[in-house]
Amino acid sequence: MWDAAIAGFSLSLGLILAIGAQNAFVLRQGLKRAYVFEVALTCALSDAVLISLGVAGFATLADVMPSLLPWFRWGGAAFLVAYGARSFWAAWRGGEALESAGNGGQTRLAALATCLALTWLNPHVYLDTLALLGSISTRYAPHELAFGAGAAIASFTFFFTLAYGARLLAPIFARPTAWRVLDVGIGVVMWVIAAGLILGA
Repeated sequence: MWDAAIAGFSLSLGLILAIGAQNAFVLRQGLKRAYVFEVALTCALSDAVLISLGVAGFATLADVMPSLLPWFRWGGAAFLVAYGARSFWAAWRGGEALESAGNGGQTRLAALATCLALTWLNPHVYLDTLALLGSISTRYAPHELAFGAGAAIASFTFFFTLAYGARLLAPIFARPTAWRVLDVGIGVVMWVIAAGLILGA
């Protein structure tokens, strides 16, 4: 059972660690200390739901995924292009620093809506959780539940560490230039991922 849990934790953590739009958003919210708990919890719970569905036997949805992928691909790509453009615009305007840390006029609902979109409009998350984790969990029968629990714990561990650990970088982001660099980096990440989706990568 412990082998299954450790395997689930390790595999899930490896998948999440890849730089992505969701991680970039969580990092930014953590730096701004804006709805940090809610954003981290939303990401972790979303992953836990998808992992649970995959481990519970919904990995068979991978059979119908090819017909659904185009919808997720184009919808996700459009969202990422728009969000990336917003980040580039923020970098161009500049003038942001941690002295004005907070929600910056962003509502809790807007932050969570963005978080959910970055999570659920990403077709790769379905392949990673429903298909990959779901199918691999069957190798650990009859301990699929332990595998899924380990994978979910990895998600909670990562997102809360990223969100709250971002505060350690606060001294660096007390300077507007650092925010400009971050916003450019986020914009690049968003557009690279969007390009990958459009090209079918």
